[in-house]
Amino acid sequence: MADTPLRVLVADDEEPARAELVYLLSQDPRIGEIKTASDGPEALKILQASDLDVVFCDIKMPGLDGIDLASVLSKFRQPRPRIVFVTAYDEHAVAAFELDAADYVMKPVRAERLAEAVRRVVTAGAPAALQSPDDTEDETISVELAGVTRFVLRSTVRYVEAQGDYARLHTGQNSHLVRIPLSTLEERWRDAGFTRIHRSTLVALAHIDEMRVDGGRCAVRVGGDWLPVSRRHTRELRDLLVRSTSLR
Repeated sequence: MADTPLRVLVADDEEPARAELVYLLSQDPRIGEIKTASDGPEALKILQASDLDVVFCDIKMPGLDGIDLASVLSKFRQPRPRIVFVTAYDEHAVAAFELDAADYVMKPVRAERLAEAVRRVVTAGAPAALQSPDDTEDETISVELAGVTRFVLRSTVRYVEAQGDYARLHTGQNSHLVRIPLSTLEERWRDAGFTRIHRSTLVALAHIDEMRVDGGRCAVRVGGDWLPVSRRHTRELRDLLVRSTSLR
């Protein structure tokens, strides 16, 4: 997909927003043909009649909204177009993950953020190329309890809570206290898929089972635990989840 320009459909019922997106995409050398649609039904007709690589789609559109359109697309035979949602509303991010969206871009759209969305579409077909060999190497952490030393694999850690100068590692069944600051683990485990979701919580993206946004407050479910996500970390977490889902 990276060798030939992407064939694109821009679907948005607001003409100014549609025109701006077309303009920004036309400046990107990775983009070729650009078709447009002003609502969901028109977008579906174009998709049924054309071979396209990606749809940049608003969510709130008349007739057939963006989520419904993506759901229909998921039933297309392979290779089907990738979906990038471009919206002013962040509460649909969970549905986007479930529909395997390539990205979820918030309005107003910035050129550099849109370029990142295009990059994700281009690289989605080759996830192995994005992984460093070091990403597959696990780490063993020694923990002590009542004079007994045990060894915990980093891959079994679902999330970490700060407790002063210590950090509590939560695995499937147990938790272990280690004398390592959360900030140190955040830096050390970033490339292994751990991200900060709160000033006191670090979570493994691979262990997030569900994300929920309710009344502007975000939380993720890790196993049987619901963990709050601070407002400052919500957008970054959503972007990371979309990227990790699109690369599976």
